[in-house]
Amino acid sequence: MRKYETVFILRPELDEEKTNEAVEKFKSLVEGNGGEITSLDKWGKRRLAYEIGHVREGFYVVCKFRAEPAVASELDRVFKISDDVMRHIIVREDG
Repeated sequence: MRKYETVFILRPELDEEKTNEAVEKFKSLVEGNGGEITSLDKWGKRRLAYEIGHVREGFYVVCKFRAEPAVASELDRVFKISDDVMRHIIVREDG
């Protein structure tokens, strides 16, 4: 298994319940496919470096996990089709 880190930004208009549901959905996707979440850090609402579709802030989440490359690909696919996610990045950590 490889180590990965992902940062994703959720829409700021989501209430706390919807935000937690979205985070749990992505967490269970990794764990359901044999991956392991090593850390999950909710940074909360932060101002964006630049506007994305007239939106100036977003809810940041940083997640580190261990998984096979196929799991990271599936997570990337789900991020892309999710309406709640404004931006995301998945980086493989070497080591």
